[in-house]
Parts: sequence; structure tokens; C-alpha cells
Amino acid sequence: MKKLFALLMAAVLTLSFACAASAEIDPALIAAAQEDGELIVYGSCEEPYVAAAAKHFEELYGIKTYYQRLSTGEVQAKITEEAGNPSADVWFGGTTDPYNESAKAGLLLPYEAANAADLAADMYRDADGAWYGIYKGILGFMVNTEELQRLGLEAPKGWDDLLKPEYKGLIWMSNPNTAGTAKLIINTMVQMKGHDEAMKYFVELDKNIAQYTKSGSGPSKKVGIGECVIGIGFLHDGIAQILQGYDNIALIIPEEGTSFEIGATAIFDGCAHENAAKLWIEYALSPECVELADDAESYQFLVINSAKQPAAIEPFGLDPNNVINYDFEDAKNNTKQYVADFFDALGDAADSRFKTE
Repeated sequence: MKKLFALLMAAVLTLSFACAASAEIDPALIAAAQEDGELIVYGSCEEPYVAAAAKHFEELYGIKTYYQRLSTGEVQAKITEEAGNPSADVWFGGTTDPYNESAKAGLLLPYEAANAADLAADMYRDADGAWYGIYKGILGFMVNTEELQRLGLEAPKGWDDLLKPEYKGLIWMSNPNTAGTAKLIINTMVQMKGHDEAMKYFVELDKNIAQYTKSGSGPSKKVGIGECVIGIGFLHDGIAQILQGYDNIALIIPEEGTSFEIGATAIFDGCAHENAAKLWIEYALSPECVELADDAESYQFLVINSAKQPAAIEPFGLDPNNVINYDFEDAKNNTKQYVADFFDALGDAADSRFKTE
């Protein structure tokens, strides 16, 4: 009787959900997910977004959904330690470099999602279905215009400008040990400058860094209040701060070029609620989920064709396609080594400025 009720509920939910989603979800998957009864999500996007997504999934399907907000580096370290017996079922949000490293290590479960057909391009998914993209974020700088004026300084125009001695103690970046954003910054410099020149660059940049934050969005949250004058990170995080009332923040796309993140979602291999996890992936790849971002202070470019882009980002005039041809395969194969090389290059300079809490 319980199974029959679940199938009936699944059919009803499928009819309503099909209006928003890009592909009709198999009623048998919904029923099996409901039999699982619960789902545990690690979210590496900002907490309001993962909270909204988890709450709505529970409302749609009657599956008790728990979430915890962790940086991508924290999630990667946690599932590596748990080695096939993860304490959560799915990963939601955060840049793909740690996802790729985890996929290479066999920590993510490949799943061929029906709703992946609505992705804007093949680049927004892992070829084997280990992860799927849900949004795209542009890497750049956020600056406090009032502080720069007070100090008599011009805003940096590009990556090389960040090395100027007048910016000593004014720049914040995230910690590569905990933040996928920092890993992307390292990979970006390697791809733009070559490995050896990139490491030399980071040694010089380190002289101007006041703090390496635990989270990739950490620098953006301190720019408006003036604690951080120049923050390196994703421009959508800067937009979030501007829309909270900090009109003293300016966004800068580096003149030499920049790269981008693909924010992703994935299933952990060995998870306890595999069917609920598969249903989550279908849900995450639908407008029903990703359009929650706009009201949850997450202003990335969505990569689902049928989804409406957040209206809040339009006035800023950012072009999501004005980026370098980022080599995801190189990042997948070499990020771990590049991060080790980064810390080797800094040597004794890798000190208490690297925050882990």
C-alpha cells in the first residue's frame, strides 16, 4: 500500500514538476527516492541558496532534506577521508576544480541525468556524468572606491597591477587549502602565464596580501566595510554586496583576461540515499531549482537553457563569454600539484594569514 501511494504521489508530482523542469522525471525514480526518505546535502554555494534549494526539494517531494554549508575544499577533504562511505549524499554549488579532483579520485558517482539535455553546452558537465553545471561565475576584483580615494590610489586594471608596492596590505584572496576559488586563481595564472612564471607571480603577489580567507567569498564580504580594499574573487559575490547597500564597491574584469567557474552538483559515491540523490540532480538541473538563486542573493549566470537569468545582474553589464578558454582537463589532472607548488614557492611566507576557520 505504501509503495502504491508513493507511485501515485510520484505521478502527481511529475505532472506539476514537468511544467518547470526541462525533462519529465521518471515516476519510478521519484517513488524510489521517496522510499529513501531523506537526503543530506553539502552546499558550497552561499548558505541562503543551498537552504532555499534544500527546503524546496523537501516541499516538492516530501523527502526530509538536511544541509550543511562547507567550502569546496572542506567537502573534498571530508569525502576523501570518508573514502566511499560519505556522511552526505550530494554536493551542491562551488567551483568545479575540486569536483574534478574528486571525480578523478573516484569519489563521485556517475549518473546520466535526463535534465542534462537542457544544459547550454557540453562544457557544463562531466563527460561521464560525475558532475553537472548549474551556474557560471566570472573571476575578477572588487574594490572599495572610497578607501582607494582616501589613500590616493587608482584601482588596479589587471592581474599585473596587483603586484604594485602601493597595494601592500590592501589585497585579500582565499586560501587554496580550503577554497575552490583560490584553486581556480592558481590554475588561471598557470594557464595565462605558464607554470614557472605563475609561481613567481604568486610570490610577488603574496607581499601585498593581508589575508587568505577560508571561503572564496570571504574577501567580497569585507570590501564594503573597508577592511579589505581589493578583493580577488567572483564578481557575483561583489554584486551581492552592492545589492545589500554597499555602493562604494566597484567591479573589475582584469584587462589581460580572466577565467570562470562552473558551479556544479554531484552525487557522492557510496552515499546512503542514492535514489534521492539522483532525484536531486534532476531537480538541480531545472528552472525549479536554479531560479531560486535570484532571491537567495546568488547572482551567477545560469547555464540551464530554459532558466531565466537573475534580473539583478543585468545592470552590471558583465559578459559571461568574455573569458579565456579555460583548460578544465589540465586543472583536473594538475590542480593538486599546482597548489603544492604554490605553497612551496611561498615557503615561510605561508603563515597565519591563511585562515581555515
